[in-house]
Amino acid sequence: MKEATMKCNEIRELMPDLASGLSSVTPQISEHVQACSDCAEALVGMRQTMALLDEWVTPEPSPYFDMRLRARVREGISKQSARWFHMPWLRRPALAFSLGAILIMGITLFRGDGLRHGGSDQIAAVPGTAVSDLQTLDKNHDLYSDSDILDDLEVQQNVAANP
Repeated sequence: MKEATMKCNEIRELMPDLASGLSSVTPQISEHVQACSDCAEALVGMRQTMALLDEWVTPEPSPYFDMRLRARVREGISKQSARWFHMPWLRRPALAFSLGAILIMGITLFRGDGLRHGGSDQIAAVPGTAVSDLQTLDKNHDLYSDSDILDDLEVQQNVAANP
């Protein structure tokens, strides 16, 4: 039974070629078609369909078909470009206000760190970190540039440590 099903599937795959006469009918195929009524009916139906398609004549398009088609395409393109520039969402006040508020919040959050610290470009660092130490050195450059004071402090500490 399984062989017959496989054979039916093989025949059905070849059916369009068999119905149109493109494939030659082998003795195994003709035996199967004579023995299997389902395959025989399918082959007859396929041949009838092919015969109808051979007789079918395509209708001629109307003489103004191309002109109307081009006009519709131009109309569709102009409507699409007009929609893009009008931006109908701007006409809705609630939506426009919401989008504006989101934009302002985004800019504030993005630039908020600079606004909280007096508008400077420096990033607030955690005290005791290397970034904090570098910022302190930068702010107090004038104080630390006078190294004579530091030298005096170092000498005083050495004298106090070694009496």
